[in-house]
Amino acid sequence: MRRLGRLYAGLALYGASSALLVEARLGLEPWNVLHQGLAALTGLTIGTVSIVVGAAVLLLWIPLRQRPGLGTVSNVFVVGLALDGTLSLVPEVGALGGRIALLLAGIVLNGVATGLYISARFGPGPRDGLMTGLHRRTGRSVRLMRTVVEVAVVLTGFALGGTLGIGTLLYAVSIGPLAQLFLRRFDVPTASDGSTVVATGSPAGAILPR
Repeated sequence: MRRLGRLYAGLALYGASSALLVEARLGLEPWNVLHQGLAALTGLTIGTVSIVVGAAVLLLWIPLRQRPGLGTVSNVFVVGLALDGTLSLVPEVGALGGRIALLLAGIVLNGVATGLYISARFGPGPRDGLMTGLHRRTGRSVRLMRTVVEVAVVLTGFALGGTLGIGTLLYAVSIGPLAQLFLRRFDVPTASDGSTVVATGSPAGAILPR
């Protein structure tokens, strides 16, 4: 139960942290640049687009022979719902100082959330699993696969109207160290019950450079 609590608290906080970055309007993390651009194109909420894209990415796991866990499937839905829910509650902030505060809070909260849900060991998110799956299938490094995919995602999202800015750069250079910090704080011993939904390997390895 404690691990389940970590999982869902982490996923909900991840969605909330993304909402703070949206409200800051100073640049989003790579995948949400795409989600925001698609939301502008389709008229759907950014949370709904996140769910749809997450489900589509999860389908790509099939040819990559990746096995999703409970955390993988939960990630698709909980993050998007929490993102839209938080956006409906947080008032718009006009002052630059307030927006910077939202940006910094969103990045730190994202690190906390990442540490929580990865330390629960219920499987990586669909997007992280895509990177590791491409790494295994192509033999190329995880860093290269992530860079290629996320550059394509950011450029596509920006072309569609997603927000790219100083927040995107700050997120890119800080989320790795923050996630590692909180992962070490929240990490618990691997379960010994042979559960099939628990992610294998070190959770630290699931933190991919951004």
